[in-house]
Amino acid sequence: MTRRERAGRRGALLRFRGRDRARQPAISLRDLAHESLEGVGARPSRLVITLIGTVLGIASLVATIGFAQTAAGQIAQQFDALAATRVTVEPGTTSTPGGKERATSRIPWDAVERTETLAGVERAALYAKVPNAPRVDAVQVQDPSAAQRSSPPVIAASPELLDVVRGSVQTGRFFDAGHEERKDRVVVLGTGAAEQLGINRVTGQPAVFIGDRAYTVIGILGDVGTRSGLLDSVIVPVSTARAGLGLAAADSLDLRIDIGAGSVVARQAPLALDPNAPESFTVSAPGTANELQANVEADINVLFLAIGVVALLGGGIGIANVTLLSVTERRGEIGLRRALGARTGDIARQFILESLTTGVLGGLIGVSIGLFALIGVCLIQHWTPVIALWAAPLGVVVGALVGLAAGAYPAVKAARIEPVDALRDA
Repeated sequence: MTRRERAGRRGALLRFRGRDRARQPAISLRDLAHESLEGVGARPSRLVITLIGTVLGIASLVATIGFAQTAAGQIAQQFDALAATRVTVEPGTTSTPGGKERATSRIPWDAVERTETLAGVERAALYAKVPNAPRVDAVQVQDPSAAQRSSPPVIAASPELLDVVRGSVQTGRFFDAGHEERKDRVVVLGTGAAEQLGINRVTGQPAVFIGDRAYTVIGILGDVGTRSGLLDSVIVPVSTARAGLGLAAADSLDLRIDIGAGSVVARQAPLALDPNAPESFTVSAPGTANELQANVEADINVLFLAIGVVALLGGGIGIANVTLLSVTERRGEIGLRRALGARTGDIARQFILESLTTGVLGGLIGVSIGLFALIGVCLIQHWTPVIALWAAPLGVVVGALVGLAAGAYPAVKAARIEPVDALRDA
């Protein structure tokens, strides 16, 4: 046969195969899906374990991201607590026989002068809610047919409050020592209260009526760092509230302090208010640096412990999956051992020992990789590596325990295989 004839026969064969493939019907997508579902459902136990492994892997990914962001927020919160420069002193309370709370002391009216000279105190201010919730309106005459609206609360404060709460004035001004000394009937509105009363500027000296008395609005608050309730309140000077609104006592003394002075101010402020009974006051102060360090360490430990537990669960599922697959593939061997006299306990111990060995090896390799990773990161970042001496042995022990737990179910399943069935399947 010549070369030309051989080439012609090869071409004819290829054209025939192409026509044969073209005549074969393609497997439909529905049939493929049906076959896939049957294949997946053929081994339910393996499917469940495989699903659990995938679920844990995705869960560990999501949990790691969530834990990292949560830990960042917690640590930022801890540092915010250190940076907090606010101390609040309130009168102590006791319960009366009727179950009501009764103040055991009273913050003196000159508390600001007594405490502003203390070491670490920058500013101090009195704060009190005006009793009996007086009605506040922008107009004096009320329409009886109009729907009743709730009034913004009325707060009495000393002029230093704006500095203490790190607030700002949107328009106008905050009242000063002159207004306080003269007991002027002036108010400063929070933004929410101003919107509720329909006042957005103070150039025309608008007035609001607290009860039946008019008070000139001299300013509108823009923002506050603490005591956000001020934004929805009507704020009057303390002396004005004492003279015209029945204010009998201050609710608290707010102090703005230097960073790190919280513990010192917390001890000195009650003594300055009442040297004979400093214990009659309740002081809220930011924690010390040691408390912050302990809180941050606790947050980080919880974070990495949670990530480690999720990763160990994933590893345990992997060992269980491999051991279960080994049981399935070695049914013939298991049947032969049982036929030669091996007991169910021997079969179970064999697979338990295999998974335990896998766990120990995983622990040893994991400890080695972890140590090398720690040293590598520290070398790159110029950090000093620190690790407890018990961490490496504990890692091996935990790996052994995970392997032991993961091999329990496959071992039980292997022990329950009957020799006749295993040899017939083989």
